[in-house]
Amino acid sequence: MTMPAAIPVLSATEAAAWDTAARRKYLIPSRVLMESAGRAAAGEVARAFPEIVKRGVLVVAGAGNNGGDGWVLARALHAARIPVWVYGLDPKTDDAIDNRSLARVSGVPELTREEPWPAAAVAVDALLGTGASGPVRGEARTAADRLVASALPVVALDGPTGLDLTNGETHGPVRAQITITFGGARRGHLLAREWCGRIIVVDIGFPPAEPSAPVLVTDAWAGARLPGLTATMHKGDRGRVTVVGGSAGMTGAALHAARSALAAGAGLVKLVAAEETLAAARASLPDVLTVPSALGPGLEPEVGEALEWADALVVGPGLGRDLPRKPFLAAVLARRPIPTVVDADALMLFEGRTERPLVFTPHLGEFRALAGDQLADAVANDRWAAVSKAAQTLHGCVLLKGVPTVIADVRGPMHVVAAGNPGLATGGSGDVLSGFIGAFLARGVAAAEAAALGAQALGRAAELGARAWSARSLRPADVLASLPEVWRTWSDSPPPGPPVLMVLEPPEAV
Repeated sequence: MTMPAAIPVLSATEAAAWDTAARRKYLIPSRVLMESAGRAAAGEVARAFPEIVKRGVLVVAGAGNNGGDGWVLARALHAARIPVWVYGLDPKTDDAIDNRSLARVSGVPELTREEPWPAAAVAVDALLGTGASGPVRGEARTAADRLVASALPVVALDGPTGLDLTNGETHGPVRAQITITFGGARRGHLLAREWCGRIIVVDIGFPPAEPSAPVLVTDAWAGARLPGLTATMHKGDRGRVTVVGGSAGMTGAALHAARSALAAGAGLVKLVAAEETLAAARASLPDVLTVPSALGPGLEPEVGEALEWADALVVGPGLGRDLPRKPFLAAVLARRPIPTVVDADALMLFEGRTERPLVFTPHLGEFRALAGDQLADAVANDRWAAVSKAAQTLHGCVLLKGVPTVIADVRGPMHVVAAGNPGLATGGSGDVLSGFIGAFLARGVAAAEAAALGAQALGRAAELGARAWSARSLRPADVLASLPEVWRTWSDSPPPGPPVLMVLEPPEAV
C-alpha cells in the first residue's frame, strides 16, 4: 500500500515559514502558488454548488494575498462562463495587484461600494488570510458585515474572516459553510470547527512540510497503518490484552475497555477486576477471560500471571481511588515492561516514571492532575506545546482528549485527530478508546501510532453512529456497533482526487 502524504497541522507562523521555504528554497514563484490556490478553489466551489452556473458567485476580496486568491478564482470561473462578481478592497501586495489587473483585462465584473450585491448562489470570503489575528477592523470589517447581511452561503479561502487560525479565537463575524485551505490544516480550523463548516484541504504545489510538523490523522493514514490479518493467524497472533480495573460499583468502565479491545482485533483479553465486575462479564461478555482481584494493596499470584501473559496492558477503567489502589498500581507497573495504557483512575494515581512504553489518555481535568497546573493552564493558549512538554516530562506518549485530540510522544511528530462529535462527551467513551489502543499496542504498533489509530477509530465510529442514532443519543454500544464499517472504510479508502488532499466534514451535533 502506498503511504499517503502527511497532511500537516500548522500555526500561522509555521504556515508562513512553509510558504517562504516554497519560494526561496524550492524556487516556486509566489504567483504560481496563488494561481494554483485560486484555480483549485474555483473547482471546489463549482463542485459544491452546481447551481452557480445559473445564479453565479460573489467574491469578496481583501487587500492582501488572500484577496489575490479570490481574484484568481473569479477569473477562473469567468473563463468557464460562470457568472461572477467581485467586491474588492484595493489590493496592497504585488501578486494581488497583478491578479486584479489580469481579472479586469479578462472582463471579470467588479462591484462598486454603492452597488447592491447580486442574488448569487454563493459568496466567497477572500478577505483575510492565515496570518490575520484580532478583531476585524476598517474596510475589511465593513465588507465582512455586508457579507453576513447578504445571507448567502459562504465559502472561505484559508478561513472565515474573524477566525484566528493559530489559536482558534473567534472574533466574527463570518461563518463558513465550506472552508478551503491550502496544503495542510491550520490549528484554528480544528479548534473552531463550528465556524469553518466542511474543511477541504487542496494541494497547490507546496514542498513537503517539515518532518517535525504535527500530522493530521485521516482514514487513509489509519488504513495504511492498521495491523493486518492473515489467513493462517491464530488467536495468539492477534495480541493478548489484560485490562485491570472494575472495582465494586464501577463495573461498566472495565467491561467497555475489554469489549473494545476485542472489537479492535485483539485475539485474547483477560479482565482483572473485582468479583462483582467479573460476574457481569461472565453474563454479558463470555469472550473475556476473568481473573479475580481485590485490586490492592498487593498482587495476587493469578494477577501476576495475567500481567506476564499479556502483550499489552490497559489499567485504570473503573479502578477506583481507594487507599489500596496506589500501591496496587505501582506493583502492576513494576512487572514485565509491556506497553501500557494508563487511563481513568490510574491517571490520578500515577507517580514517578517507569521504563515500559506508556500511553496516557487524559481529558483536561486528568491532565491537570497528571502534568500539573502550569501545563494544564497552558493548554488554553497552545495545546500542542503543552502536550509535547507533558510527554517529555512523563517520558511517555500523551493523548489529550478534546477538540482536537492531540497526541505527543518523546520522539517523532505529533498526531492530531479531528474525527468525532459531541456524542462522545458521555461516560464510557474514554474506556472504549483505551481498549482500542490496548489492542493496537498488543499487535506491536508504536505508542503514538496506536494512540492515533485508537482515537481515529473512536471518532469515525462516533460519526457513523450519529448518522444512525444521532449524536444526542449516542452511547458506547452504538460506537462499537459502527466499528465494522470503520474497518471497511479504512481498508478501501480511495483518494478524493486531485487537487483535494482530504475533506473533513463538520461534526454531527443533532
